[in-house]
Amino acid sequence: MSPFEYIEPQTLEEALDALARYGDEAKLIAGGTGLVNLMKQRLVQPAYLIGLRRLAQTEGLAEIDQIGPPGSAQALRLGALCTHRALEASPLVQTAVPVLAETFGRVASIRIRSVATLGGALAHADPNQDPPPSLIVLDARVCLRSNHGQREVGIAEFFVDYYETVLEPAEMLTAVIVPPLPANSGTSFLKFLPQTQDDYATVAVAARLTLDADRIVQVRVALGAAGATPLRASVVEAALQGQQPTPAIIRDAAALVAEAVDPSDDFRGSADYKRDMAVVFVERALDHALGRARAGGGQG
Repeated sequence: MSPFEYIEPQTLEEALDALARYGDEAKLIAGGTGLVNLMKQRLVQPAYLIGLRRLAQTEGLAEIDQIGPPGSAQALRLGALCTHRALEASPLVQTAVPVLAETFGRVASIRIRSVATLGGALAHADPNQDPPPSLIVLDARVCLRSNHGQREVGIAEFFVDYYETVLEPAEMLTAVIVPPLPANSGTSFLKFLPQTQDDYATVAVAARLTLDADRIVQVRVALGAAGATPLRASVVEAALQGQQPTPAIIRDAAALVAEAVDPSDDFRGSADYKRDMAVVFVERALDHALGRARAGGGQG
């Protein structure tokens, strides 16, 4: 690992000042589960590491809050320094968006989940991670902050390539906003994991269906480990929109995902095998989400 200078700001403003000062020479570090591995392999060699540990207490960046008008369905604001374990175990997340608690509970091991942070994982932009597909089907947005202000970006637009996002060098991801689930919605996250339980998926699928009189009025499908970035399967969504869901309609729509994914050959399977498994798991995730929607909606 190449030598670097470690900086530990006391406030968010100090962290943003350091980012603005050092630009591409600096990297933010929180849990460090992704960045440290890249540094050990000399794939990333920052001259400055900006530690965010103290900001969890001073800036509330590890908090989970409800936001929105009282008395109405409220969104969740997830601080960027929330650990995966905190999100998995949060009663607020389990109640409002249980599929998200389920997803974070499937990531790696409890040791990794206890230190890996939400913001760090998203900024790392590894397309094999589990949370992005679930956040995509929930229409989540990321909050990006710099000395010049704040902007929000849809999570599906946040990822642009392997390990690349729309984050500018002086920007920091500070929170994720998760809108409330529409009424009569069912969600699902499935992870095909033929290796060890703490491995990345061969393919991971998240789905959300919203029904009105047993007709699909809104649908989201997203995949991980299926391309250079987490993918939203728009072609599958278009085939289901407005349909009355039957097994045949779901099966035919799921088959369309084969042309939307672009997986790579690796020890978890060939690209052709992963493409076949994408079709199988999209169909299963849609069936699972449909069952939950019909069972009462709002289920994880």
